[in-house]
Amino acid sequence: MQKRILIVRTDRVGDVVMITPMIRELRKTFPDSFIATLTTANTKDILLNNPYLDLTITDDKEKNSFLKVVKEIRKHKFTDGLLVMPTERAAYQMFLGGIKNRIGVGRKLYEVITFMKSVSRNKYIPLRHEADYCMDLARKIGVKTENIIPEIFLTGEEISETKNFFLNNGINNDEFKIIVHTGSKNSSPNWSEDKYLELIKGILKKYNSKKIKIILTALEMSDGFLNSINNLKNPSIVDLSGKVNSLRHLINTVYCSDFIVVSSTGPAHLADALGKKGIVIYCKRRMSCVKHWGTQSMKICDLEVSEEHCSKFCSSDKEICDIENGISVDEVLKNINP
Repeated sequence: MQKRILIVRTDRVGDVVMITPMIRELRKTFPDSFIATLTTANTKDILLNNPYLDLTITDDKEKNSFLKVVKEIRKHKFTDGLLVMPTERAAYQMFLGGIKNRIGVGRKLYEVITFMKSVSRNKYIPLRHEADYCMDLARKIGVKTENIIPEIFLTGEEISETKNFFLNNGINNDEFKIIVHTGSKNSSPNWSEDKYLELIKGILKKYNSKKIKIILTALEMSDGFLNSINNLKNPSIVDLSGKVNSLRHLINTVYCSDFIVVSSTGPAHLADALGKKGIVIYCKRRMSCVKHWGTQSMKICDLEVSEEHCSKFCSSDKEICDIENGISVDEVLKNINP
């Protein structure tokens, strides 16, 4: 009997990147299977052109798509459903969609009510990488692998269009293109905009006589920060935040750039899955640290607040995080290299 597998992850960008190793390893283990994903409409672009995937299903709460998703799941007669990060909505969609072998994480009440099987994260002891925890669900149905390197796939046409987009915005292909993504949408501790401004000034000084472009991509940049950028009157800085109009466009922008500086948030994991160079800054908080969310490609430098600094300046519950002073601008600058 053919395996028909649905992988469900309906949270944020970085979280969905973490299921791309699962998709690949499931395909390698069950080459004749039918593999689909259920994500939100906001994150489906991560999975476009994935050669290991047969179908992407999206759930849009704003459009009241609960029953539509249930009908779609029923139509494809899935044999296995892997709920990578538990949500009540998705658990009931899988149950009502008729998936017999449903596997989740932990023992939430709605998982018990729907007779869902479970794997445990064991209270994150010992702490492992998020992609490895995701892979545990694939291991539950027969996958045997330690390969958790993420992947995103682009087409030649997409890359060509993005290079033209760069040219139309004054960014030449022979310039060293550095994305400085200042935002995190509160998904992880992050520097202040003042610190990022200091970094940008440092990059301009470091590459004073060289062809570079500093590309700004964060949608949540404040007017005050952008005014400070404009006051620098430096043509080496290009704000693309209002022109990169979709997640797929951002993915292509990251790919066609040479380097990225970002906190541990979605674009960091996009860059990792695309095999790009960069620097990602992390706090020492257990759920945000390098061991749990670090990059996998070996091309990115993961900079983490030291244990000593964290113990001295951050609260014991990690609600107060001094990442602002725990990682210096100079430390980032010395690790930026073409």
